[in-house]
Amino acid sequence: MTVSPRRHRVLVIEDEDNIALALDYLMSREGYEPDRIANGGEALGRIRATHPDLVLLDVMLPEVSGYQICADVRRDPGLADVRILMMTARGSAMERQKGLELGADGFISKPFELTELRREVRRLLDLPR
Repeated sequence: MTVSPRRHRVLVIEDEDNIALALDYLMSREGYEPDRIANGGEALGRIRATHPDLVLLDVMLPEVSGYQICADVRRDPGLADVRILMMTARGSAMERQKGLELGADGFISKPFELTELRREVRRLLDLPR
């Protein structure tokens, strides 16, 4: 009897429903176990409760920004192995630098190509934990 490997858990934190649904569908199709929320205020609690392997984190969210969520996750030693891929429509170099300085593992500008997103997700999930 072979044991199948555990599927990577991916939490999508995105308030734009059409983007969130597309990401949820893509993560399922890629063989990951997706979960999603639309509100920044719920993010840290959900991350702590589910301890996902990867968080796809929008920068602009209701209640709490993606930047604040990223900083909060990085301050929590129990979440050190959670990977964060930040996503924003404001894809300037300054936005990218800010996200990476706060501890994001990657940064992608919206709209993104699906191949680019797949590559980044795989890269981050393949990093040693």
